[in-house]
Amino acid sequence: MRGHRLAVRAAAGLLAAALLLLMGAQQALAAVGWGDTGDKVRQVQQKLSQWGYYSGAVDGVFGQATYDAVVRFQQKNGLRADGVVGSATAAAMGISLSGGSVAASSSSASSYQSDVELLARLIHGEARGEPYVGMVAVGAVVLNRVRSSKFPNTLAGVIYQSGAFDAVKDGQINLTPNEQSRRAARDALNGWDPTGGCLYYYNPSTATSSWIWSREVRLTIGDHSFAV
Repeated sequence: MRGHRLAVRAAAGLLAAALLLLMGAQQALAAVGWGDTGDKVRQVQQKLSQWGYYSGAVDGVFGQATYDAVVRFQQKNGLRADGVVGSATAAAMGISLSGGSVAASSSSASSYQSDVELLARLIHGEARGEPYVGMVAVGAVVLNRVRSSKFPNTLAGVIYQSGAFDAVKDGQINLTPNEQSRRAARDALNGWDPTGGCLYYYNPSTATSSWIWSREVRLTIGDHSFAV
């Protein structure tokens, strides 16, 4: 009997150790930072490279160049600039630390609500005060980019692409959207595209880029010209 009890205790100890290791592995996925290696680091590097923050090798090794690129991304997007890809930074990049890349269009209710909130923040920062159809149009341009091979293929990727939107550059993306902006985001996500497939928009009164003036304008809504 004594031997049986010892065997049971040993088995219980091994089980507890295994659980601790499993919990440690799960906690390790809570952030990606200096010295880490693997597919998650590679995903981070690919995103940062795609958006112009990172020019090093996409090798899955988190070193100085990756750290510096993460800090630049965080500073640009109003995040805590600690060089660590935690939950907030990962969400801004459109990646998941515990799984694969976040899909551009998710069937889950929670992901849909996250998409609504992110798109509403962009619409609120870029187009509040515009006619309602113009607010939906801004959201539609974002979604048209998600579907285009010329742009990142996630909602967060398009919105946080370096230099893409003034609201991201000046921090208005962090304002709390109103209900009208959320409704416009839902309409855009549900398929309403007043622009007919446009990939760009700009305000002719304030635009300073000579390149944007070269795009073919398809329609004007409020203060924005929508172009391809």
